[in-house]
Amino acid sequence: MHPLKQTVIAAIDNMETQLIALSHAIHSTPETSLKEHQATKYIAELLTNAGRQVQSGVAGLDTAFVSTVRGQAPRPHVAFLAEYDALPDIGHACGHNVIAAASVGAYLGLCQVMPHLNGAVSLFGTPGEEADGGKIVMLEAGVFDDVDFALMIHPSSGKSLLARGGRAATGVKVHFGGKAAHSSAPSRGINALNAVLSTFQHIDMLRPTFSLQDNVNGIITNGGTASNVIPGEAACEFSLRASTLAELKQLVEKVQLAIDAAAKLTGAVAEVKVGLLYAERYPNQVMSSVFKANMAQLGEEMEWASPVGMYGSSDIGNISLKLPVIHDYLWIAPTEVNTHHADFTAFSASQRADEVVIKAAKGLAMTAFDILNSAALQGEIKECFTHTLNIR
Repeated sequence: MHPLKQTVIAAIDNMETQLIALSHAIHSTPETSLKEHQATKYIAELLTNAGRQVQSGVAGLDTAFVSTVRGQAPRPHVAFLAEYDALPDIGHACGHNVIAAASVGAYLGLCQVMPHLNGAVSLFGTPGEEADGGKIVMLEAGVFDDVDFALMIHPSSGKSLLARGGRAATGVKVHFGGKAAHSSAPSRGINALNAVLSTFQHIDMLRPTFSLQDNVNGIITNGGTASNVIPGEAACEFSLRASTLAELKQLVEKVQLAIDAAAKLTGAVAEVKVGLLYAERYPNQVMSSVFKANMAQLGEEMEWASPVGMYGSSDIGNISLKLPVIHDYLWIAPTEVNTHHADFTAFSASQRADEVVIKAAKGLAMTAFDILNSAALQGEIKECFTHTLNIR
């Protein structure tokens, strides 16, 4: 092993207590999308205590930040991505506390050897992954413009998987305005709840036109307040997924057709808000191969993910269309415990999760070191990136 890699590993070992404490602190104070003020405070304190500068409020997002250390040249630029938002009600059921701590550890570990390397390393604090697409906002604001490679890990169930793709996704929120009336005289009102129910029915009627990877799941967020009142207002929201960004846009159009039909049928007025469009994810196979080799040195065996599956979505997909990324998965829970389930929350602060924080920090840092230390590897990664986008 390269002596500088050994220096990186030793630095992360020396931070083990602080990194695990960071993971647990974020886990015990779950904050939802774009409200991660305590999490960013914990991270900033650790970075500052390590002598690193932190730029907060990046891209107009209060809980986004950037910390950068430059070596002997400004490029190439490698960025570790940290997530730290939790889910409503069930907390860190997606293990973002593990992601944050691992990326912080990788960044601080690699910082120790940057004086000997060409390039730069950054830690990007990317808030709001679950609901508000912080990475997309940062991308559109130019934060990623000078980044050449981006790396992160994600906790999972059952197996540690490499190069798992992801589907495009977005959210649609609908508010129907009708006219309230007494339930004994429904004809004097416009039933906004009926418009919501009609929207669900029309979407179901459209399902036979969906592609196999298309998915629409919805909930009613406001169905009225009393059964003896015709609701004058009602609301619903939907999560949409598709194989590609282009297919997602088509799916949004179909949902809009259902909403329009429901409004026309009931007489209610629809207000529709479509969220940011999360692109499908294209992991870089070459980068994942390097990560796999480094994780094997740390005693963590990883498998290649199937290229086809009903995979989830993340705003790193948009980044993967602009530059090479890895978003590899490390198991922290048994197969039967799924992410986004309350049972997964406990596993996000388990002994195995703590082990993953340290292993992932080392594996990410070692992989970034390999990239910065080899112009040939940089070329292979970029060639893979170009080829992947050309054949998609």
